[in-house]
Amino acid sequence: MDIRPNHTIYINNLNEKIKKEELKKSLYAIFSQFGQILDIVALKTLKMRGQAFVIFKEISSATVALRSMQGFPFYDKPMRIQYSKTDSDVIAKIKGTFQERPKRPKLPKSSEESKKKKSKDANRPAVPGFGQPSLLSNVNVEQPPNQILFLTNLPDETSEMMLSMLFNQFPGFKEVRLVPNRHDIAFVEFANEMQSAAAKEALQGFKITPTHAMKISFAKK
Repeated sequence: MDIRPNHTIYINNLNEKIKKEELKKSLYAIFSQFGQILDIVALKTLKMRGQAFVIFKEISSATVALRSMQGFPFYDKPMRIQYSKTDSDVIAKIKGTFQERPKRPKLPKSSEESKKKKSKDANRPAVPGFGQPSLLSNVNVEQPPNQILFLTNLPDETSEMMLSMLFNQFPGFKEVRLVPNRHDIAFVEFANEMQSAAAKEALQGFKITPTHAMKISFAKK
């Protein structure tokens, strides 16, 4: 078990019934709080079912993610996490130690995509959402603290499970309520205003996907 710290974490004991795309989006949603993710690899082959690799830009991010999420109930199954035994191809390319493996021809493409993503990220302003922080803070000023949070700017594929996994890390979490026929907004209820405020502070501007920074305000009383 004493595998040295690595940029890539290996996760197993994942729920095999979850579709690959949903699995990758959910993993991104809960792991991107620990640092920049370069790639997530989840394969549905018989040998690789129920397993995934999350590749972080920094080893420190992988370390915190491994410690924080070990045994985390993900789709009703506790995750088992360890460092990957070898560098992922994405990291090996950055370090210059990459060696072509004939078995996996698709990898160069994914690292190209992560490069593209990175250059897009570099061009994007660092402001959460769409460059309107003043609008956002006005919303926060107007509404007094409330144990119910109002989320906006959510991506279309947001699910109740995804948001629950994000918010149930915080004490006092009660439930997520999605709005029928509206994918971009949701409500999250906590036991009291202090607990909802802590979650709001921690997840404000959190990117569920690379293009959607979640906006959180207190719900109107």
